[in-house]
Amino acid sequence: MDIALYYQEKGKKEPFILLHGNGEDGSYFKHQIDYFSDRYRVIALDTRGHGRSPRGSKPFTIEQFSCDLYDFMEEHAIPEAVILGFSDGANIAMKFAMKYPDRVRALILNGGNLNPGGVKMTTQLLIEIGYKIAKRFASKSPKAKRNAELLGLMVNDPNIEGDELAKITAPTLVICGTNDMIREFHTKEIAKNIPNARLSIVKGNHFIANKRYHTFNKEVEGFLRTIQ
Repeated sequence: MDIALYYQEKGKKEPFILLHGNGEDGSYFKHQIDYFSDRYRVIALDTRGHGRSPRGSKPFTIEQFSCDLYDFMEEHAIPEAVILGFSDGANIAMKFAMKYPDRVRALILNGGNLNPGGVKMTTQLLIEIGYKIAKRFASKSPKAKRNAELLGLMVNDPNIEGDELAKITAPTLVICGTNDMIREFHTKEIAKNIPNARLSIVKGNHFIANKRYHTFNKEVEGFLRTIQ
């Protein structure tokens, strides 16, 4: 591992790793860190090149971020964890759970997508325009270079085939908002392809974990109680 990921930690019990979305950091989960810390050892990571984690020299891809998660768990002697991923974090979690199924105790996927086509067209079009502009100026501006990398994650990643999800063996909750930026049929496709996954659609937009956290936390808590 070429970098050490920054993380926040609270609680002492079973490891519960939180993976934030594009351009964010672990503080996105402030309402989950406190809520679950009495029953779990909650660990909120900053993904490579996000928040207080360094960029490093390795590729800036969902695949690499899943490798970073494996390295983090090895470094901190975490053999198995409950993993909650939001947006790009959900995509990292899917990649990780397919590659290392024995390292995942349970999986919560919030607002993930298999490919860029899973994002509603109005949102994806703006992302693609922003990416083209940032890429054009990337050689002249560090800020544009960073924006190009971040937006590139949503233009070029992830690339997951639906039938690959059968490799996921952990109990899984797939959860999204009624007005999510991810197409609802796409979210349902993810749930359908993961063996015995539970689907929950909560009133709200893409950011239900942060904006409607009471409802979101209760859904996650109810799911986790079924696996104990």
